Amino acid sequence: MSVMPGAEPYSHDGGEIGVVVCHGYTGTPQGLRPWAEHLAAAGYTVRLPRLPGHGTTWRQLAGTRWPDWYAAVDSEFRELHETCREVFVAGLSMGGLLATKLAIEHGPRVAGLLLVNPVFAHDNRLLPLLPALRHVVPSLPGVVGDIKKPGVRELGYDRNPLQAMHSQRRLWAEVVRDLPEVTQPVLLLHSREDHVVPPMSSALLLSRISSDDVTEIWLENSFHVATLDNDAPLIHDESVRFIERLTAGRG
Repeated sequence: MSVMPGAEPYSHDGGEIGVVVCHGYTGTPQGLRPWAEHLAAAGYTVRLPRLPGHGTTWRQLAGTRWPDWYAAVDSEFRELHETCREVFVAGLSMGGLLATKLAIEHGPRVAGLLLVNPVFAHDNRLLPLLPALRHVVPSLPGVVGDIKKPGVRELGYDRNPLQAMHSQRRLWAEVVRDLPEVTQPVLLLHSREDHVVPPMSSALLLSRISSDDVTEIWLENSFHVATLDNDAPLIHDESVRFIERLTAGRG
């Protein structure tokens, strides 16, 4: 299966601080490439994988499930942990969900979490129907491209395969259950206006994690895909500031 031009994974070998960057559901590494490149320019070793079923066709995504997506980022994390002194994990939307799952599973081996508009829950009225609906309707309209900045395009699917969506919803429940196990420092950047993920998602995260070090920043001039939007420079700068603060004087 051929990969969409621009949807390729990104990898950079830099210094002894590593960052695994996770893209979102139905999206591709393209949506986070500028963020990953900025982290690389700051001297970090960076991995931005293409999740299974993404960057090809939505029908291929329909044949994958959340353990497939998690295995991809878990593999990158384990690789970096072997070679880097400290490893951070970062993600947008479902990528933030996967990053949080990494923090839960790997504990103190994750040095910190950087989350942009992460999804942990949703109030869409169709979600309760999903267990039955997925057997009747293969897909619904997609959710990519929620960007305020004119002329910017997110590479991804225009359809949302419901079998895969149902699997993602199961991951929401598992991660939310285990959120109290998150003790790492957290940088949460979320958009004031987001047409994909409701405010309840970040609120749920903040209400359940056990982290003592939490930095919350509102993005005032971006929609959901803030990593390609007007606030991308703010995300870049705050990410480096967060990592530098936590690693200064160590090692």
